[in-house]
Amino acid sequence: MTAGDPSEEAARKLFAGECRFVWGAASVEGLPPASLPEAAFVGRSNVGKSSLINALTGRKALARVSQTPGRTREINFFDLGGRLMLVDLPGYGYAKASKELAAEWQNLIFSYLSGRANLKRVILLLDARRGVMEIDLAVMELLDRAAVSYCLTLTKTDTLASPALETVEAEARRHTAAYPEVFATSAHKAAGLMALKSHLTALAAP
Repeated sequence: MTAGDPSEEAARKLFAGECRFVWGAASVEGLPPASLPEAAFVGRSNVGKSSLINALTGRKALARVSQTPGRTREINFFDLGGRLMLVDLPGYGYAKASKELAAEWQNLIFSYLSGRANLKRVILLLDARRGVMEIDLAVMELLDRAAVSYCLTLTKTDTLASPALETVEAEARRHTAAYPEVFATSAHKAAGLMALKSHLTALAAP
C-alpha cells in the first residue's frame, strides 16, 4: 500500500476510534448475541494475543497482558467503533494447566470457532521464534474442516529470521481455509500493524 491508499486511511480512522470491552464469556452458553462481524485472535499461550490487540488499537491496557501463560480463561469481546468485534480467545496448549481445565478451555475455544455464524476471520497467531508447532497444525486442520477462514500472523518479529516467514507462507498454502497472505507483526516495535489493520477493516460493517 502507498501513502494515501484508501484502505489504509479507512483502517487508520477505524482503529483510532473508540474500542471498548463489552463482554466476557467463560462458557459457550455465556457468549453474547451475534451482532457485529467478528475477528477472533487465537494462538498458543503467551504468543502475544493481548499485546497485539493493544498495539492495534493504540491502548496500553485494553486487553490484559499476563506474564503467566494460561491466565486468560474467558473469551473477551471488544467493540471497535460499532463496526467490528475483536475477540480475544484463551491461549491453547498450556502444558501446566490441569488436564480437566485444559480440556474445558479448548472445548470453549473450538466450540466458538466452529459455531459462530458472524465470525469473519480467525487471526491465528504464531510466535516468530518458534514458527508452526504441532498444536498449531491441529488448530489449522480443525479450521480447515469447519471451513472457517483464518490468516496466519507472526508475532514478535523483532526476533524474526527471514526463513521463518517463508516457512509459514509455505504452510499456509497447504491449507484450504488459510488466507494466502501471512502477516508479520511486532507489538513491541509497532511493526507490520497497518497491513493487519487494513485486512481487519475490510471485514468491518459499513
